[in-house]
Amino acid sequence: MLNYAAKLTKTPAAIEKGDVDALRNSGFSNTAILDIAQVTAYFAYVNRIADGLGVELEGE
Repeated sequence: MLNYAAKLTKTPAAIEKGDVDALRNSGFSNTAILDIAQVTAYFAYVNRIADGLGVELEGE
């Protein structure tokens, strides 16, 4: 799952059917695979919006 998420984040155009098949073969359902892709894409989106607007993180 983490390898898939990293690949989707770093090189999304390189994702192939085999990457999704590997998740299925590891026991992930179609719904779980969709969730993994959506969460990964959402974090990428939010971070790019924040970076693009120069948003600074709050302190801990």
